[in-house]
Amino acid sequence: MRTMLRKAPGRLSKFDLKLVRAVSNLPGGGHDEFFRRLSAAANKGKLWFGVAGAMALVPGRTRRAALHGLLAQGVASAVTNVVFKTLLPRTRPLPEHLPVFRFVNPQPTSSSMPSGHSASAVAFALGVGMVRPALGAALAPVAAGVAYSRVHTGAHWPSDVLFGSAIGAGAAMVTRKWWPVRPPFPETRRGAVRAAELPDGQGLCIAVNTLGGSYADETVDALQKTFPKAYIKKIGHDEAVDAGIAEVATRPGIAALGVWGGDGTVGAAAAAAVERSLPLLVLPGGTLNHFARDAGTPTLGAAVQAASHGEAAVADIGHVSVERGLPDSPEHLELIMLNTASIGLYPNLVRRREQLQPALGKPLAGVVAMFRTFAAGTPTTLIVNGVRHRLWILYIGRGRYYPSDHAPLVRPVLADGVLDLRMITADEPFARLRLLWAVLTGTVATSGITHLSETDRITVEPGNGPMVLAVDGEVMPGVRSVEFTVRRDALTYYSPLD
Repeated sequence: MRTMLRKAPGRLSKFDLKLVRAVSNLPGGGHDEFFRRLSAAANKGKLWFGVAGAMALVPGRTRRAALHGLLAQGVASAVTNVVFKTLLPRTRPLPEHLPVFRFVNPQPTSSSMPSGHSASAVAFALGVGMVRPALGAALAPVAAGVAYSRVHTGAHWPSDVLFGSAIGAGAAMVTRKWWPVRPPFPETRRGAVRAAELPDGQGLCIAVNTLGGSYADETVDALQKTFPKAYIKKIGHDEAVDAGIAEVATRPGIAALGVWGGDGTVGAAAAAAVERSLPLLVLPGGTLNHFARDAGTPTLGAAVQAASHGEAAVADIGHVSVERGLPDSPEHLELIMLNTASIGLYPNLVRRREQLQPALGKPLAGVVAMFRTFAAGTPTTLIVNGVRHRLWILYIGRGRYYPSDHAPLVRPVLADGVLDLRMITADEPFARLRLLWAVLTGTVATSGITHLSETDRITVEPGNGPMVLAVDGEVMPGVRSVEFTVRRDALTYYSPLD
């Protein structure tokens, strides 16, 4: 074994010289300039940053593939330049080994072993290919060309290129679980029921919150044209939303309650509909229209179709019992939760993400928002179902949301009987660093600081002073305790049957 190790460097040198001579004997031509330009284009990763920038213009898997490729390239570059070039000093090929007209000028001064260009090229192409195989296959010849160009221009020995390529492949494999491709979401399922048919809006009474969602001056006129026989009430800034909705819900002859507004307005309308056993028509009047999207009425046309034909479904609702105020004179509130509730830094995260999303897209906006929120934020001590935790985020969804990370998007089933509990804890050592690392690599869902569970009852108490609770986007300070439960099939809502 020792003899083999002593002979290895000599054998490697002979191997390199043999291959370099073969390259040296190739006839000159236009390909010399091509490989020189290709090699220069890949200096400091410029070629791959440019390709990633072009890919990032296409949302979805292509943008995710670009991000994965850059992550793999970053790891490969760091390992190559910081670790192996220090541990394995090696002289680069000399001018006598190749024709002068091919030799790169100026020649790099760092160690020849291994090739950083090759490591970055292979890492980027494989990283992209793990997400978008077709794009990875298209980039493979370019990556191979960059790797070969380092030998063709005398910048590296062939073994340097092979070792660098192996590092690049290893980096791509190490990062294969970072920003993983999300599995497809389950199909939407709704428990269909019949509700009152509302031709031209007959029997429909609509509450419109002029301060919420996407309200504009022409909103009421547009709704009146869509539902000419409906009663429509505008709730202005000088009127409480709950009182305005209650007035609409008790109007004589009402067959169904409609609502236009944000999540808080829709939640108040749902409470009124459940109390009076009315079917609810949710119109897409919110900023993000969470419930309208989940209910199948993200457009006015879909809402019209469902209302006209009496197509409806049933949904569970969350029941929220809140105690707030001073200990000797507490205030007790009973609330309806249609979508989500949160305690901690989650509301700040959502606000920042929504601000950045138009410019950056949702995935990247989520990363940037997480870094900004948690770099300066502090954890909150809460007692959840009797267990004390230090938490960055406590998130509760009424129903099972997907994906299972810090940025849930969709809820395919509205009547599954569960509360989706997600906690990102600060109990573990180096919690902040672990959280930021999980955000950077897209592994929040599988990180040890993330705790996912499903239940039908959750109790939360503050560990050191009153807490701030957000239910369906409505923020409530001074909360001393809160209990979440599920009311099965409590709400009937209009939903097209497709």
